[in-house]
Amino acid sequence: MIRSIVGYGIAAGLVVGSILFGTTVIFQHDVPSPAIGMLIGYAGMLLAFSLIFAGVKRHRDTTLGGVIGFWPALALGLGITLVATVFYVLAWEAALAVTAMDFGAEYAGQMVAEAERSGATGTALARARAEAAQFASNYARPAWRMAVTATEILPVGVLVSLIAAAVLRSRLHKR
Repeated sequence: MIRSIVGYGIAAGLVVGSILFGTTVIFQHDVPSPAIGMLIGYAGMLLAFSLIFAGVKRHRDTTLGGVIGFWPALALGLGITLVATVFYVLAWEAALAVTAMDFGAEYAGQMVAEAERSGATGTALARARAEAAQFASNYARPAWRMAVTATEILPVGVLVSLIAAAVLRSRLHKR
């Protein structure tokens, strides 16, 4: 199972990491709207995590003789997810280093602009500015930034792992 986790995890990580790194470098000066960025990002995650289905099915069919339970299939999917997550986080860190992008400050600016667009004034606007400043400060810390980055991809991998385990599990029938 470890071999499948590592192999398919690396493949999924290379797919999602390449998409993240490539789009970040390409769009560093001409950033698309947040909605377009999220669409590209989550589509890349789903593409990469399609390898969970391939990994579970192959492991079931070649190693386990066509039989796998829900929990072992889920464990395999989650293992692939964790390996791919490491690649995703490293790709984001590499993209930030290569582009010298200050994502924390840019996002904080978007937070304040959104508050202003929604009509916040006085105390509400001051609160939005304080929250944005806190976000930028936290995002400057690598451990916090990496944890936040991991939370982008992990839920998608968990969901795909649950679906793959449910779809690909096999039940032994007594005859």
